[in-house]
Amino acid sequence: MTDGASLRDWCERAARVLPAAGFGNFDPSVVIARGKGARVWDADGNEYVDYLIGSGPMMLGHGHPEVLQAVQEQVAHGFTFFANNAKGIKLAEEIADAMACAGQVRFVSTGSEADMYAMRLARAHTGREKILKFEGGYHGMSGEALMSLAPTKRVNFPQAVPDSAGIPEAVREAMLIAPFNDPDFVRGLLDEHGDEIAAIIVEPLQRLVPPEPGFLEMLREETLRRGIVLIFDEVVTGFRLAFGGGQEKYGVTPDLCTLGKVIGGGFPLAAIAGREEVMAHFDKAKAGDGFTFQIGTLSGNPVASVAGLKTMEVLKRPGTYDTLRASGRRVMDAITRELGAAGVAHRVVGDPVLFDVVFTDREVRDYRDTADGNAEQAKIFNSVLRAHGILKPDSKFYISLALTDADLAQTEEAIAAAARSLV
Repeated sequence: MTDGASLRDWCERAARVLPAAGFGNFDPSVVIARGKGARVWDADGNEYVDYLIGSGPMMLGHGHPEVLQAVQEQVAHGFTFFANNAKGIKLAEEIADAMACAGQVRFVSTGSEADMYAMRLARAHTGREKILKFEGGYHGMSGEALMSLAPTKRVNFPQAVPDSAGIPEAVREAMLIAPFNDPDFVRGLLDEHGDEIAAIIVEPLQRLVPPEPGFLEMLREETLRRGIVLIFDEVVTGFRLAFGGGQEKYGVTPDLCTLGKVIGGGFPLAAIAGREEVMAHFDKAKAGDGFTFQIGTLSGNPVASVAGLKTMEVLKRPGTYDTLRASGRRVMDAITRELGAAGVAHRVVGDPVLFDVVFTDREVRDYRDTADGNAEQAKIFNSVLRAHGILKPDSKFYISLALTDADLAQTEEAIAAAARSLV
């Protein structure tokens, strides 16, 4: 699978042909050779319990036999067509049934595209230009999304801070930034700029930070009152927090949502879903001057569609989310127990299916609370976990259905070792 080359060989080869020696996603010193269930192996054969799970899509684990069979059957009948196909239509039907806001669905290939088009739809629908997002919210790689995602320079709200070079100043001027979980600030901002704002885009669970009671309801109330499109970015939370996503878990229905990761079952596929009145801007016959142009070579391709359909079928079975949450709580409890015993200040933040530890002694309500955590302790914690065979992103644990008792026991032992290293 790795042509007999060692991990060091692959890293050296990557450094020659890839900027920063990687794909831009994850630590380039990690080169994965294969995955099975809840485990992955690198090019040297080192084995890890996998909490990265492809940055989220592999909720069933790697090589799930039912997904594998569905994909193999479809591959024999065609990879992609750039035309409607039955599997893509069926997937759209399943999404529309699952997501409360989803009157209609339009497929793209990545979550970044989905968020970009959702904001564009909102502008087409309202005739307004400004977008309100929350500091620290991740909405892909568009110019709008890369405003105040992870700002190292703190400025006064609602000023936006670009996270990347190459973004026109006009994009920054079109963005308003607010602190998450601060309803009074949002209301004040809407009082001042409400007639200029096309959309509020928000992750219902922002990275790891849950919405405080009433916050999402306030956004829904204010956007309805002011004719603003409410977008839930459910690329991460969709089919993860619940089968119906954050909309189901928190009981708030947006105008549009974006989906990705889980709906492609490990293949490139994402979607915009929402009210027919807003989605109609994708229909030239209905939209007139408000037509929002969108095409994509691989959008709705049947291989990704069948992988997503089978993944969703498995997730819909009774007890699935209970199993996911039980595994997640076991890891969360281990972190709390071991760091508490070691006297290390910390907060475990998130949902049992998606969480991490922030090394702080104060409540975590927004991006700045997360960013103020002890970064050196987090680095040590993650490094010790890696050394004990646990692979995770820098800032979260993704939970999969494939985790076994042995996987969780190894995780608990690694967390105990990490806690001891922080004393």
